[in-house]
Amino acid sequence: MTVPARWTVVAVVAVGLAAGAVELMVDGALDALLASVAGLLAAATGALGASLVPRVDWRGLVVGGVFFAQGVLSWTYTNTGIVVWTLLLLSGLLFLFWAAPVSNPGALGTAWLGVSYWLIGILGALLVLKVDIAAQRLLYAGYFGLVVLVVLAFRGPRFSLGIAVSFLFGIAVLLLAGSGNLFTTPHVVPDTPWGAGFEYRFWGMRWLLLHPNAMALAAMLAAIRVGADRSLAAWQRIGAVAVSALILCVSDSRTGFLLLAVATLTYALISWRDALVPFVALMMVLVVNGPGFLLRERYGSDAGVSSGRVETWRQVAVDWRADSPPEQLLGNTRDARATVYRASSGADIKLTVDNAPIAAFRKAGVAGALAFAAGLLLLLWNVWRRRANAPPWLLVLLPAALLSAVTNEWLIGGTGGILWLLLLAAEADVVRRSGPRPDEWSPGPAPAVGRPI
Repeated sequence: MTVPARWTVVAVVAVGLAAGAVELMVDGALDALLASVAGLLAAATGALGASLVPRVDWRGLVVGGVFFAQGVLSWTYTNTGIVVWTLLLLSGLLFLFWAAPVSNPGALGTAWLGVSYWLIGILGALLVLKVDIAAQRLLYAGYFGLVVLVVLAFRGPRFSLGIAVSFLFGIAVLLLAGSGNLFTTPHVVPDTPWGAGFEYRFWGMRWLLLHPNAMALAAMLAAIRVGADRSLAAWQRIGAVAVSALILCVSDSRTGFLLLAVATLTYALISWRDALVPFVALMMVLVVNGPGFLLRERYGSDAGVSSGRVETWRQVAVDWRADSPPEQLLGNTRDARATVYRASSGADIKLTVDNAPIAAFRKAGVAGALAFAAGLLLLLWNVWRRRANAPPWLLVLLPAALLSAVTNEWLIGGTGGILWLLLLAAEADVVRRSGPRPDEWSPGPAPAVGRPI
């Protein structure tokens, strides 16, 4: 074992013991032991991320970290919008400094998916004289427009890897912060209607929370970006997949499981040997959680297996029929994000649509639905005609990303939109390439290319 490896092991063990010691001051010896194991896993995840840092563009690390933090702050401070807006303002100033003018950002389908519905929604709000909502949407549009320019300025394999590594670091922080309740129940949940009844799912710690589905998505994205990159060491690729399995087990996320399953099947078409590792991870999740978790009615029989999504989509249709003509064409203006109110969920909860095309329709009306379709087709066309040059991890990710459009809004971006961000970085890199240059698909020298995992 090399000297750096020894010190890494020492650091991981020290973090694990520290997590156990903290828990021992609060609870009994058994809980302290479990907290130590959780601390070890958190430290190991952080060490995995640190091992990849020399091969990343640090700006990708920052941008990915900002988006991950947006999600954490949104769920931790759900009723205190100023916290998230402060992060958006500060990071927006940084992005403004980094952004470089480009000739045609509209050539990216993901740019359409992430920005167009905000621009259309601004016009809709102005036509019904809701200036405050138009102003908020303008800020959102400007922010995500800056993100597009930053990604175009620094696009490349090192940048996208930096985004994925930031997710590993974010997960490590959540695991460490919540080490006291990772393997015990009930889990800590937000003191809002979103957390009520979900104590069986891991969210983090009281002062650092992330929705289990969002946590599972981050783990899955890291597993795909790192796990399908053959220039990285086998242990790094296996480690990223192992992290995703751990998070799927503790988050009880059906969405994350299905997305990783689709990615595994796609990967099997590219390399069935390499696909064995994520397949084993999926089987482990099924054993730990039990197959029944895929069909659980989490909000009762009234909400069904879809967790109320179908009822929300019906409410969107009802609201659209009641909207004014400008709103029908250009989007609902209930608030800046066009959240949905459903009587069965209560008056104090703002529902997201949880379906990308329907969300675009809700936020930007008929025009938004058309813009979503245009952006999606452009994304698929850009990848299809350059598929010979596309990195394997993008080909693995894209089918899973399309599936996510059915049950989540991740494809159209927004605050905490980590899937949109990674797809944006991937498409920008693919469009930049003019010919097969395999040496660029992963950063740094790649003498170890091709080792199956």
